[in-house]
Amino acid sequence: MNPTAAAARPNAAQTAPRFDMYAAIHKALRHFMTDTLHRVGRLDVADAEQTGRVLGQLDALLTLCVDHVHNENRFVHTAIEARQPGGAGRTTEDHVEHLESIETLRAEGRALGVAPQADRALLALRLYRHLALFVAENLQHMHFEETHNNAVLWACYSDAELFALHQQIIASLPLEETLLVARWMIPACTPAERAAIVGGMKAGAPAPVFDQIVDAFRPHLDDTAWGQLARAVGIAQQPGLVDFR
Repeated sequence: MNPTAAAARPNAAQTAPRFDMYAAIHKALRHFMTDTLHRVGRLDVADAEQTGRVLGQLDALLTLCVDHVHNENRFVHTAIEARQPGGAGRTTEDHVEHLESIETLRAEGRALGVAPQADRALLALRLYRHLALFVAENLQHMHFEETHNNAVLWACYSDAELFALHQQIIASLPLEETLLVARWMIPACTPAERAAIVGGMKAGAPAPVFDQIVDAFRPHLDDTAWGQLARAVGIAQQPGLVDFR
């Protein structure tokens, strides 16, 4: 069966109005992955500054992907296995393959960064194609988590338990990772999702930390989106330029 058609069929994981810990972080990852893929695809390898900037973004993406895998293994898969042994088997296997692919992509990025100019175009194309495959695999993987894994979690845990687990994950993140996730997550979410996420951050984070979080995503919202969020959450509507680099 066509995988797109199969995915479109309604099932409990897609229709149940339950707490979904995957939704926002996966929007962040999809945003970060596709943006990085586009930048690698249009890279001017003759421009050293651009090459360094794009390879730096690639490295940040891959680091976040590693951290995300470890967080899911530590918290989410542990929760699934505690109440449905074997329930996280497929995604656990996927994670092993993802970590192997990440190391390959890191090596290809490093090779491109130090290669002679004459070799860079071919190395950049190789990196682009392999990154595209990695993104494609992750898009399918995230869909499986959002359907199959969520169905298991919803069958085994209450929303209160899932929210508490989600809070444990958030509390475990270092500030640097929180800022990076916010930069990609908030612009990728709907206005209602932004208000809920940022409102929760405002309520739970110390004011200096909250200001850092806002500074991380503010340049990536246009004035309309920023105005909606600021009014919904109750934060100062200071002007800011949108950074579409």
